[in-house]
Amino acid sequence: MSASPLSTAIPTTPFDVTVSALTALLPAHLLRPRVAIVCGSGLSTLASALRGVVEVPYEKVPGFSKSTVPGHRSALAFGLVGGDDNGEGGVPVVAMLGRFHPYEGHGMSAVTYPIRLFAHLGIKDIIITNAAGSLNPKIPVGTIVVIHDHLALPNLTGPLNPLLGPVVPPHKRFTPLSAAYSSRLRRFAFLAAHSPASPGSASHGLGLPREATAEGTYAWVSGPTYETPAEGRFLRAAGADVVGMSTVPEVVVARAEGMEVLVLSLVTNAVKIPDGYRSVKAEVEAEVTGSAAEIKTEAEEVSHEEVLSVGQSKAEVMRALVERIVQLVGAAN
Repeated sequence: MSASPLSTAIPTTPFDVTVSALTALLPAHLLRPRVAIVCGSGLSTLASALRGVVEVPYEKVPGFSKSTVPGHRSALAFGLVGGDDNGEGGVPVVAMLGRFHPYEGHGMSAVTYPIRLFAHLGIKDIIITNAAGSLNPKIPVGTIVVIHDHLALPNLTGPLNPLLGPVVPPHKRFTPLSAAYSSRLRRFAFLAAHSPASPGSASHGLGLPREATAEGTYAWVSGPTYETPAEGRFLRAAGADVVGMSTVPEVVVARAEGMEVLVLSLVTNAVKIPDGYRSVKAEVEAEVTGSAAEIKTEAEEVSHEEVLSVGQSKAEVMRALVERIVQLVGAAN
């Protein structure tokens, strides 16, 4: 008998089993990471920011599935951000190199198991990155969008809300999401991006131009198809600035687990929303009457290769930004 959709959010592997497995694989100083990082499509190079990194393949982590999407690796990377060459003063972090999506066939327990594990490791702050399509003409490809809200149609209308099912103590039934995106962490993101690049200063940033970043609302769709023009027009009218196929289940569970959340969306493509449609009827009528027909070109199509290409071109900026945000988090505590 197939599992009920309502059971998909219930973890089947005890977290103490996973923690014990990690304890056997990691040095003691990496077992209590301060910040978790989830790496989106083409952004797994964020792990290169870590010192003394130890990678643990997902196959060695009980409760973890395997990421099957190109541009995602299947490993946890534990290491330090910042500090000296001996690791002194660094901030311990864990980076998830490849996430799980419902469209791959993973149930919500698999999609969100890593987030719940991070909570069991004592993590209070999580940085989630993704590749997204822009719905807003004012947000061009290459922009890093600091998310301040989301629109999640699968949460509102279908059985994909990751909190569906029995409540597992000490969790509560209803999780508020009106302040899901931490203003504290968003402030760190903009400080890291735009403060002057003065390496000798404790508060230095990357000195990026103002237009390199934006604030916006993320629309979560189930995928794996890209949006039709009508769907893109609908999401834009609903107030979404960018759209993607991940992230929101992780955000919801992170908030249920009491973590503060920062989401960075790298715009890798523009959603194709033409002003009008090609009228085949008009073309046929012109052909029948012998008139000249104006043939409108079809809308361009998005490809995953395009998404990965932009992700790779911006990988260094994203790596440096996340690294600096982690340092600011560490210095504030």
